[in-house]
Amino acid sequence: MTFSNLKLIKPLVLALEKKGYAEPTPIQEQSIPHILEGRDIFGCAQTGTGKTAAFALPILQLLEAKKTTVAQKSIKALILAPTRELAIQISDNFTAYGKNLGLAHTTVFGGVSQNLQVKDLKRGVDILIATPGRLLDLMQQGFIKLNAIEYFVLDEADRMLDMGFINDIKKVIAKLPAKKQTLFFSATAAPDIMKLANTLLKNPVSVSVNPVSSTATLVSQSVYYVKKENKRALLNYILKNSKIEHALVFTRTKRGADKVAKDLNSNGIKAEAIHGNKSQGARERALKGFKNRTIRVLVATDIASRGIDVDKLSHVINYELPEQAETYVHRIGRTGRAGSTGIALSFCTQDEMPYLKDISKLIKKNIEIISKHPFS
Repeated sequence: MTFSNLKLIKPLVLALEKKGYAEPTPIQEQSIPHILEGRDIFGCAQTGTGKTAAFALPILQLLEAKKTTVAQKSIKALILAPTRELAIQISDNFTAYGKNLGLAHTTVFGGVSQNLQVKDLKRGVDILIATPGRLLDLMQQGFIKLNAIEYFVLDEADRMLDMGFINDIKKVIAKLPAKKQTLFFSATAAPDIMKLANTLLKNPVSVSVNPVSSTATLVSQSVYYVKKENKRALLNYILKNSKIEHALVFTRTKRGADKVAKDLNSNGIKAEAIHGNKSQGARERALKGFKNRTIRVLVATDIASRGIDVDKLSHVINYELPEQAETYVHRIGRTGRAGSTGIALSFCTQDEMPYLKDISKLIKKNIEIISKHPFS
């Protein structure tokens, strides 16, 4: 199966070839034909499955076909994302895929001045990628009108609900035209997600890949049993005594992320922390440094990790195991993406054993124990 088989236009196929994408992922193969036919979609898919391209490519193609010479553009596609990082990542994808087309898009999110965002909006855009708070703010100020929307994407709906955005989402939905195509994506199909989906979707096609319990099949997983006070020494030992070029390290707290990053730097390992208390500029700089490999280790909390999409990331390290087993699956899904292999290492203390038990139960396998290390 190739992208040409999915009836994508040549400018999109050329852009995909430039990025080195030869064949579609399962979610793309299942979604793109239905979206091009105008159907609503309920997609159950995690990040790392190629979900952004699954909606971005057909939206670009449908808008290109309807493109007019009218000078003043109106927003025809709205993509709603839960975090700034994810919104920026989606925007980067639209830039890459749409480079051979004349469609304009912009991104609006909070935490930064609205001036540049308003400037882009006044210039006119076809596609808007937004986080709920800033979108509503700019709507109230009269800078954004949603009356011409033809395509509406709600991405990572489960995360939206987790972050308490349900009322904001309802306010946005109330301003959208009744006649539109809606694409709804979530990593889970929990009852509250299905309730929201049912209010939005008309006769949808359901597509599903990698349910949350099935961890990325190409990710090798292992665990180190260690005392809490030896975790920092173990992390330094692993990073100094192995060929790990690039690692994403997870902590449960913002303070923990800062402490781990500080300790790594003092041991000559270039690291940055990324979490909700960091300014937008600091988060973007850290992510950019990690992507272009000037930063070897990125230490992240779970809320900041959504939207971290790094090509060929070899290692994810769970410095602290998450309290929710599903979160472990999301974490390790940052590696082993788009057909490449990955390695997930986890540190487990005595009091984290119940979390490990829940993880093994969810993924239906025992994680390999690495007992040969100086801190076991």
